[in-house]
Amino acid sequence: MNPVFVGVILSVYFLALLGVSYYTSRNANNQTFFIGNKNSNWLLVAFGMIGTSLSGVTFVSVPGTVGTGGFTYFQVVLGYFLGYFVVAFVLLPLYYKLKLTSIYTYLNERFGFNSYQTGAIFFIISRTLGATARLYLVINILDLLIFHNDITKATNISWSFVAISVAILLMILAYTFKGGVKTIVWTDTLQTVFMLGALLITVGYILTKMNLGIGETWSQFQGLGYDNMFVLDINSKDFFLKSILGGMFITISMTGLDQEMMQKNISIEKLGNSQKNMFTFSVVMVIVNFIFLFMGGLLYMYAAQIGVDAKGDDLYPILAFQKMSPIIGVVFIIGLISALFPSADGAITALTSSFCIDILGINRNEKSELENSKTRKIVHLTFTLIFLILVIIFKVINDKSIIGLILKIAGYTYGPLLGLFAFGILTKHQIKDKLTLWVCLVAPIITYALSTYLEKAEYAYQIGIEVLIINGIITFLGLWLIRKK
Repeated sequence: MNPVFVGVILSVYFLALLGVSYYTSRNANNQTFFIGNKNSNWLLVAFGMIGTSLSGVTFVSVPGTVGTGGFTYFQVVLGYFLGYFVVAFVLLPLYYKLKLTSIYTYLNERFGFNSYQTGAIFFIISRTLGATARLYLVINILDLLIFHNDITKATNISWSFVAISVAILLMILAYTFKGGVKTIVWTDTLQTVFMLGALLITVGYILTKMNLGIGETWSQFQGLGYDNMFVLDINSKDFFLKSILGGMFITISMTGLDQEMMQKNISIEKLGNSQKNMFTFSVVMVIVNFIFLFMGGLLYMYAAQIGVDAKGDDLYPILAFQKMSPIIGVVFIIGLISALFPSADGAITALTSSFCIDILGINRNEKSELENSKTRKIVHLTFTLIFLILVIIFKVINDKSIIGLILKIAGYTYGPLLGLFAFGILTKHQIKDKLTLWVCLVAPIITYALSTYLEKAEYAYQIGIEVLIINGIITFLGLWLIRKK
């Protein structure tokens, strides 16, 4: 695809976001940036959270799983659905009761300052590593498709990769810099519309090209084994109970205990509306993920029909760019960017909020609004620069296994957060606050060692998605050992 043409598309897209930013950030202050002045529309938040939850990696990866796993990922999605109810009925009431701006302030009130800082630091490390690794993977796809016309090609760092990285991060910085959460509530909603539009247009295109209806397509899925949804082998990493419980605790941890995901929820004025937002979002998320899997099955069928040997993460990009109408190529780019921006803009905004509030104590000092605003802007710029540096480092490494490990490490850091909040909510014990950090460092190490041991020892039972639960339990037990008697 012509890079100039893509540049024009990006420019128009960016101008639309800037227009939204200008409209929403008038008379903005720090509270506008952190929690949207507590007047966000719950329906907008619900819709926009879809884009935040589905990163650009998800946009290409979920359809690619159908070829080997059928619809088994849907087990995890059902777990997500259950997890949202825990967030709505347990965590949101807690956050609203304490009137929190940063959700990690709860740890300060429950255990003490060291536990509070530990929780915030674990979030900052996890979200920084996870968000930048995902950002790198998507920028790499864009670079390979636009400038190299081959997604399977391994390339060293180039001016085009750096240019795309700088352009995307500058765009995100520009439209979030002033309005923060208030702006991204609106921009994420707009981008979710584009992303879902890309999904539905692609599905419609393939159905038309293959002359299929929905019912006939599902019948063909059954013949190919793509309709396989539940794994009954208890030793499998994808055993349905593991997947559902794992998905549930992923939602509790990576949504309910994540400042990025919660910042928009607590920007809604009333708890009841915030809960309505969570219920609405959970239902729509199930439907959207099912459509992604449905599209994945269609992509594999279409690839087989036209003789293309592509699978996994390469499937959707190769077909969209090389084997379908140029319009679908444009739709894919818009959809991918629309999935990328909400997860990246939310991460930078949340990291800025957490660092300012939890680490620098911007809400605890006696400085003027102007001084605190200046501090917040410096932190915002710094995190944007950190994102750029890490994305470039990942490109220099240019190893999918390393990037996978980084994403895995980022996931491991949510176990201690799960254990900390669970211990605080489920028990009345106080803990030796100064020892919290050590418990939270040791728990992921033990979890990783256990998982690696079972894998190398070739036991029948293998740890899969439930690793987060195990990590949280070990943290919980560690906190029990350092409780005050």
